[in-house]
Amino acid sequence: MRHHRFPRRAHLRASAEFQAVFGGGTRFSGPLFRLQVLPATQGETTARLGMTVSKRVDKRAVARNRIRRQVREAFRLQRHELPPGDYVFMAKPEASQVDNPGLRAALLKLLGKAAMSLKPPVPTGTMPPAAPASCNSPSSTPTAP
Repeated sequence: MRHHRFPRRAHLRASAEFQAVFGGGTRFSGPLFRLQVLPATQGETTARLGMTVSKRVDKRAVARNRIRRQVREAFRLQRHELPPGDYVFMAKPEASQVDNPGLRAALLKLLGKAAMSLKPPVPTGTMPPAAPASCNSPSSTPTAP
């Protein structure tokens, strides 16, 4: 059995981290959540989670915490399959009206959409890509007769 841990370093905590994602990330939207993703820089190797569930979603803290738990759990289970980067989920008010399986399905769909668009394309075929021809190669220099 594979252990899917969710350590503290996998969370976005500082306001500057959230602002960096909002400033330069790619946005994906669904009926219940909006997802903002900032691909990782060279040093990062894992996916990190940030989330916002405001009082506009639901005035009751217990309902907002239920949504947060579902986001955290869905991300924890999918984290090892996601491209490295920072993922920020923003709940929409409609999320408070949906049951837990519905929330999880919406989260997984958004994560799948983000993962597909962020992963680099896999080259097709069996041959490696051809190197671009340079100007200094012997075949490109005209020879005098």
